[in-house]
Amino acid sequence: MRVDLHLHSNCSDGTLSPGDLVQLAKDRGVVVISLTDHDTTEGLDEFMRSCERASVHGIVGVELSADAPYTVHILGYRFRRDDAFLEKYLSSLREYRDKRNAAICKKLNQLGIEISLKEVEAEAGGEVVARPHFARVLVRKGYAPDLHSAFRRFLAKGGLAYVPRVRFSPIECIDLISKSGGVSVLAHPGEIDAGDEEFFRILRELKAAGLWGLECYSAHHKGEDVFRFLRLADELGLRPTAGSDFHGENRPGVDIGIAIPDEIIPWDELGINLRRI
Repeated sequence: MRVDLHLHSNCSDGTLSPGDLVQLAKDRGVVVISLTDHDTTEGLDEFMRSCERASVHGIVGVELSADAPYTVHILGYRFRRDDAFLEKYLSSLREYRDKRNAAICKKLNQLGIEISLKEVEAEAGGEVVARPHFARVLVRKGYAPDLHSAFRRFLAKGGLAYVPRVRFSPIECIDLISKSGGVSVLAHPGEIDAGDEEFFRILRELKAAGLWGLECYSAHHKGEDVFRFLRLADELGLRPTAGSDFHGENRPGVDIGIAIPDEIIPWDELGINLRRI
């Protein structure tokens, strides 16, 4: 079966609307999907309505970037969309992001690049403005030949206009998701640049804090990575999940949908009954 529990829409840093994501999944034969936009739940109402109309199983989701020495992203699923504590937290993250965006714009202007926040916000078209939107404007205005070059020269860590983000710890992210009634998953663990012993220590620590699952199947992973993460998930009692980290045109070469064995994900714990729809 084909599933995808890691999708981004134009409500954060993807290029497709939530409804268009659902239709694309339907067209590609993807049967279970989750919208996991960065730091926002703005697109979830449209997403879930579209899933119902298209007869696709939809799961409420979000992605939180954690403050850690490594790349640690925490996915949250099946939480209460109207949870006041969660929305307060996400709102604070967006406020920090707004300040960061202003600082990035100022740095670019100081480099002689004529770019305004208004242009970047128009490019985003949604609640969350992020670095991919800066990159697209830079490419459109001729300051970079492509998105990869725009990131490498200006926006990535070490770039001329890089500004670090304010983030919360991985344990705080897990606690937030748990308190809002959801379950948490460590996204694309292959992106964590740590040795085997250190990585296992990180996983044990996150599991003790309440981590529910591990994204074993990912577009970021090679075949041998998948088997390694499945083994670790089994050893630590973490549920395996699957997601492409699809961003549309903002991440070329990544397609929607991951093929997995039918019974490998405990769908009932995510509120999914595959016999329905």
